[in-house]
Amino acid sequence: MKSSDIKITVGLDENNVPDKLLWTAQDGGIEQEEAKALLLSVWDSKAKETLRIDLWTKDMPVDEMKQFFHQTLVAMADTFQRATADEKMSDTMRDFCDYFAEKMELKAE
Repeated sequence: MKSSDIKITVGLDENNVPDKLLWTAQDGGIEQEEAKALLLSVWDSKAKETLRIDLWTKDMPVDEMKQFFHQTLVAMADTFQRATADEKMSDTMRDFCDYFAEKMELKAE
């Protein structure tokens, strides 16, 4: 069985607040690439619940965090449609994404 690793390194300051995030995915050609934020969700099928890690560096700008969330929500709608083939709910999710962008005053992408 072949396997592939994705590695996340979190650099912490003296108060254990993330000040550097690096990620590596060698199969994807990514080596110690810097990031300012990450959201990781893992489904625990035994407990029927989502486990998650939400991290961002202390220098992540708020305007970029808003854009990051918007793009993540759009990606989730796309993934939901591919995973469930539920076009109606996917469209509803995209409507919310449009509403979110409007309320956050994000520029059209």
